[in-house]
Amino acid sequence: MKKRRIGSSDLYVSELGLGCMSIGTNPSNAQEIIEAALEEGINYFDTADLYDFGENEKLVGQFLKNVREQVVIATKAGNRWNEQKDSWSWDPSKKHIKEAVKDSLNRLATDYIDLYQLHGGTIDDPIDETIEAFEELKEEGLIRHYGISSIRPNVIREYAARSSIVSVMMQYSILDRRPEEEALPLLDKNGISAVTRGPLAKGLLSNKMLDKASQSVEEKGYLDYSYSELAETIQSIREKLSGDRSMTEIAFQYNLTNPAVSSIVAGASRVEQVRENAKAARANRLTEEELAVIKALAKQNTYEQHR
Repeated sequence: MKKRRIGSSDLYVSELGLGCMSIGTNPSNAQEIIEAALEEGINYFDTADLYDFGENEKLVGQFLKNVREQVVIATKAGNRWNEQKDSWSWDPSKKHIKEAVKDSLNRLATDYIDLYQLHGGTIDDPIDETIEAFEELKEEGLIRHYGISSIRPNVIREYAARSSIVSVMMQYSILDRRPEEEALPLLDKNGISAVTRGPLAKGLLSNKMLDKASQSVEEKGYLDYSYSELAETIQSIREKLSGDRSMTEIAFQYNLTNPAVSSIVAGASRVEQVRENAKAARANRLTEEELAVIKALAKQNTYEQHR
């Protein structure tokens, strides 16, 4: 699988990363998924301290231990579970981040984290303090690089101007083209990579298409699409880009066409999903004609909220 550089860092990641949140808590199933990912050439594994109360990090660390030097492990911090573990609160303070990294290192059973990410972010955060925490962690050798996970254009703009982030994780798909208007051009201009999540738009852009639509989507639509608009748009893309391409392939390649994108992080709860996703990521790039068709059919959404 091809690799791309994350920002200005020395991290080169596979064009498809494994979103580890979906591997579950069963060790044998998690091991099978991670091993399948490695077999497919995936070297980028994304987790967070929030997932399964830290159990996700433990499994990721356990099953990547033997290949630690060959993989890029990304995790996140900023959310704190309460004592009852039934809700969490947002804490981007320097004190919390510097405590959280030690807990993540212990769970991952590693001496360093390749990419440490702020798991969210608002314009009201103490941004300079947060940046200071990440910079100190770099100096201490506990992390190699840092980034943020945010879809908020105003937050992304502040970090791009004031920090040395190398990446921004954000939701991006054919049905969610909001990043194209502000975020992706800004990142590309500043040499910062986008790591995209949600490329299949809750399964709507998978090979099963509208069969994966939830009751909520059927009733309320998806973003600024009504259900009938979704059906029309997805079916039109499927028909006009017909041939050997699967919908998953079209969806993944759409993301990878953007010059700011370094990797797609996609989850998988079964080995078969890993194989299918890897095949889609390795497929031929979209042609200019195919890209033009998609952009003509899919809405150019904008960030009206989540500023």
